[in-house]
Amino acid sequence: MVLGSIMTVNSLPHGQGNRHLPKSKDKRIKLQNVQEKMYSFLLRIVKSWQPEEVLRVFKRSFIDCLDSEASKSSLGLYIVFLEHSEQEFRNTIKRCCYILINNWESTRRNKYIRELVELIGNYKLQVTPNTPSKIKIARTWLDNFLKSTDYQELQLFAHRHDEQVKGHWVNRYSSYLLLAQSLNEDNPKEQKEAARKLSKVLKEKYKFELAMYIARSQSQACVPTSSITTRYRNPSILGDNVLRLIKTIVLKKGVFSYENIANIFIKQVQNQSFLDFKISLQKYLIFSVQQQDFVETLKQQLADKLDLWKQEYHERTINKDFVLRTCNRVIDCLTTENGREPSTLFIMLLSQGNPLTLVVVLLKIVLISKNSRNHLDMKIADLIRYYDKYPEDECKWVINFIEIFNITFAIYAENVEYNLIMMEQEKAVHENENKNQNNDLDAYRVFSQLKA
Repeated sequence: MVLGSIMTVNSLPHGQGNRHLPKSKDKRIKLQNVQEKMYSFLLRIVKSWQPEEVLRVFKRSFIDCLDSEASKSSLGLYIVFLEHSEQEFRNTIKRCCYILINNWESTRRNKYIRELVELIGNYKLQVTPNTPSKIKIARTWLDNFLKSTDYQELQLFAHRHDEQVKGHWVNRYSSYLLLAQSLNEDNPKEQKEAARKLSKVLKEKYKFELAMYIARSQSQACVPTSSITTRYRNPSILGDNVLRLIKTIVLKKGVFSYENIANIFIKQVQNQSFLDFKISLQKYLIFSVQQQDFVETLKQQLADKLDLWKQEYHERTINKDFVLRTCNRVIDCLTTENGREPSTLFIMLLSQGNPLTLVVVLLKIVLISKNSRNHLDMKIADLIRYYDKYPEDECKWVINFIEIFNITFAIYAENVEYNLIMMEQEKAVHENENKNQNNDLDAYRVFSQLKA
């Protein structure tokens, strides 16, 4: 069965009852009826038919009908699309794809998601001199879809298990690209839902693998290294250095932990004017930062960006909205201001060789404005898309930043708690040697547990 065969144009409500409608509005109603019937039909068969049959229906409806010989009398669904625009076709095929993806994802039939994406990607039909012009147009639309970001976004679902080990380096950070899809209001609801679910799955998988790798890599049990590596791989690409990095991050606990400083800041700025809040925020972000070059650059650049921003509200008392918008503005300055290329400040700060310091500043922002987390993740997605066109060797410094960002925010996740404990057998030795505990990370072990 073909979608077009059960939703012919002649079956649509464009007869006598619609004579009073303008022609353009009449055509719009036809299109909407076709689309809704398509979506309802796909939703019904994906729940009751075998996936192979559903794929055959999809192929006959969107691909086989573009064959010159098969399409002499009918272009199927494309007849309706050609009366409108390429964008309507693209919106429709996207939503059809995500209806199938959403349902197969929920029933763990992930192999058919891959087959769907590859089915579209493998489309090749020969163009002959006698190919009708309408078929040429429809083929061009499908070709353009394959070259678009819409198809690239579909591929994230097809290669969900390959993100860490295969393909382009960007595949390792699919969770950010998926989250950006889920928050894009221009995407169909099925795409946003599928992207939200898969982004969450990938993030939880990363946090679990990181916690398991840490536990096993420090284990004193007689377990073969190969067995540990096989069962609990390191989800980062930082190698064994990841353990030392985690200890450095977790060591900042107690009275001067990032969470405590953030809570103190939130209490101190209550009822401040917007102008005073902007000044306080800048001081908070550079508090306890050791790298002087970083501090000077951040102070100067943020002052230039914030001082004149929304100055008409300087006398207003801040509220949650002021805090959120200001924190999002600072995130923009620190990552990408236009969503298309990295900000000058981002490049300047990372060029000084302090990716962890920049990540900590971003963490401090989210700790005082939890609702800024999605905004921050979207900006990370923008940066990933920008550097996507570069080979891995040319942007290792950015990749290093993203890796540290991943680890830091996994450590400060809502559902996992990391603790650093000095082992008893080593404690006495290090106390006798009067060593600085902050600089002697080898004496510590990292422990992680799920929060209640």
